[in-house]
Amino acid sequence: MPDKIRVAVLFGGRSCEHEVSVVSARSVVEAIDREKYEVLLVGIDKEGRWLSSGEAQGLLRSPVVQGDDLLPVVLDYPGNGQLVIDGKGSGQSRRQAIDVVFPILHGPYGEDGTVQGLLELAGVAYVGAGVVGSAVGMDKELSRRAFAAEGLPQVEYAVVRRRRWEREPAAVQAELEARFSYPVFIKPVNLGSSVGVVKAHDAAELRAGLSLAAEFDYKIMVEAEAVDCREVEVAVLGNEDPEASIPGEIVPGNEFYDYDAKYVDDNSQLIIPARISPAAVERVRRLAVQAFRSVEAAGLSRVDFFVSRRDESVLVNEINTMPGFTPISMYPKLWEATGVPYRELIDRLITLALERHADRQRTRASL
Repeated sequence: MPDKIRVAVLFGGRSCEHEVSVVSARSVVEAIDREKYEVLLVGIDKEGRWLSSGEAQGLLRSPVVQGDDLLPVVLDYPGNGQLVIDGKGSGQSRRQAIDVVFPILHGPYGEDGTVQGLLELAGVAYVGAGVVGSAVGMDKELSRRAFAAEGLPQVEYAVVRRRRWEREPAAVQAELEARFSYPVFIKPVNLGSSVGVVKAHDAAELRAGLSLAAEFDYKIMVEAEAVDCREVEVAVLGNEDPEASIPGEIVPGNEFYDYDAKYVDDNSQLIIPARISPAAVERVRRLAVQAFRSVEAAGLSRVDFFVSRRDESVLVNEINTMPGFTPISMYPKLWEATGVPYRELIDRLITLALERHADRQRTRASL
C-alpha cells in the first residue's frame, strides 16, 4: 500500500476570525478521509504561537488555550521541497515532513498572503490561492480595482485612510455625504466575517462606523447600498479551469448579514438554489469565474453578488479566497447541492493543491 498523504491542517490565527477558523478546521478534521490522509494539526493561538499536534488538538476543542506547557512548533526547511514540523517537549522531538498544508485561516495573518508566502519559501504544496491571489482577495480595495479592470459591475465605493479620518474628520464626512446618500455600509478593508461592519443611516452613525472600522484596519471602505437586491453567493473550485457551483441566496435575519447573523443568531436563511431566473443563474456563475481569475485565485473561493429584484441586474460584492468551511457554511453547501459532497470536496481541494504545486515546480529558478 502506498504511504498516506500527510496533510497539515493549519488553523486559528491572530485575526478577529480566529473562532471561525477553529470551527472550520474542526469540521475538516472530522470529515477528511483517514484511509487516504494522515492528518497533522498545527494551531496558531491568538498571540501568534504555533502549536504542534497535541496542543493544537486542545486549541481545536477550545478557542482559548492557557498554560505554560504548550509545545512550540519549529518549522524547518530541509531543502528538498518539504516542510518539517518539529514539536519539541519533555526531552522528545517529533519531526514530521508535510506533503500539503490546508491553511484554514480567515482574515489577516493567514488569508492575506502572509502564510502563503511562508509556505512558498518552504516549497510546500498548500490549498487555496497563492500570495498574490490571497493578498488581492483579502484587500477589498485592490480586489475592487481588479474587478473594475475586468469590467465587472459593482456598487459605488470610496476608501478612507485611518490617519486622514483621524486628522480631518469633518472634511472626510463632508466628502462622503456629498458622494453618497444614506444609508451606507462601512467596513474594514482587510477583514472578513462582517467584523467591524456598520450600516450607517445618518451622520452620527457614519462617524461611529468610521471610528469602529478604523480599530480593525488602516483602510476603511464606504459603500453605497444595493437597493432591493437579493444577496447571492457562488462557490468556485479549480485552478486554471475553475468551475462555478449553482448559486445560493442569503436572507439575513438582521438588518444585514452581520457577524451575529452569520455565527451567533439562528435567524438567517440559506436558500439553495437562489430564487433567480435561469439567465441570472448563468450570469452570476460566469461572473464568479471572472472574479476568481481577476484576482489570481486558486483552489477555492466564494464570490458574493447583489441581484436586483426589479430587473435582475447583477453587481459583484466581494470575493473570499478562504471561505468558512463547516458543513453548514455556504461554500461546502453550494458544492454539495451541485453534486460534490463535503468529504469529496476536501479531497478535490488537496488534489488541486498538489497539482498546482507540481506545476509551479516546473518554473526555472536559476539560469
